Amino acid sequence: MTDLTFRDLSGMAEFRAAENLQRAVWGEGDQPDPADLMMVIQAEGGLVGGAFAGDRILGYVFGFPTREGRVQHSHRLAVLPEARGLQLGVRLKFYQRRWCLERGITHVRWTFDPLRLVNATMNIHRLGATSDTYLPDYYGEMAGINSGLASDRLLVDWDLAAPVSRALAEGLPRPAQPCRPLNVTLPEDLETLTRDDPEQAHALRIDLRKALQAALANGHRIMDFDRNRRQYLLTP
Repeated sequence: MTDLTFRDLSGMAEFRAAENLQRAVWGEGDQPDPADLMMVIQAEGGLVGGAFAGDRILGYVFGFPTREGRVQHSHRLAVLPEARGLQLGVRLKFYQRRWCLERGITHVRWTFDPLRLVNATMNIHRLGATSDTYLPDYYGEMAGINSGLASDRLLVDWDLAAPVSRALAEGLPRPAQPCRPLNVTLPEDLETLTRDDPEQAHALRIDLRKALQAALANGHRIMDFDRNRRQYLLTP
């Protein structure tokens, strides 16, 4: 599958396809962003971009303007299960980076579940986003793949012009940064753990919440993520 293109969505058929893609990714009960809402937000200056193989959408990214003109909020990113392994998540984010810089947007913010290994690896290590804000049970009770645990989230800031972000976008090595690891190890597969041992999953949620809240309150910031150790790396 080499003939991939990255572009903005066009026409209601593609917005509906993005809506259906969300259902396939996040599961029964999770409420997708409606096609008409995405279309209108795009018309008002938001981003609805997709990764396409021919006419078929394999992944999408959805972001909208904020009260700060140089900041976009990236609301959702999703990739079909059969398209994983193509690095579409990272490639869609770099498409978003180019899109934003062309329009004078220098920062992108979004939230993600800090217990999810794949998300922490991509958002923090592979993109160079950072965080100093922990949001406990941000969305309340959720359905689909997010059911069964409090919906804690990290709010990340992606400085698109920062040396780390620029180097990663250009395929260069990540610049070295002095960091210390947070002594909480993420699970390899949060969904399996939540299904098979919900008490352990809940305990990990609370352990990570306490550790990150304490570190961030003491002036630390998440700057990187160690995929091998499955630990966040922080710096004052």
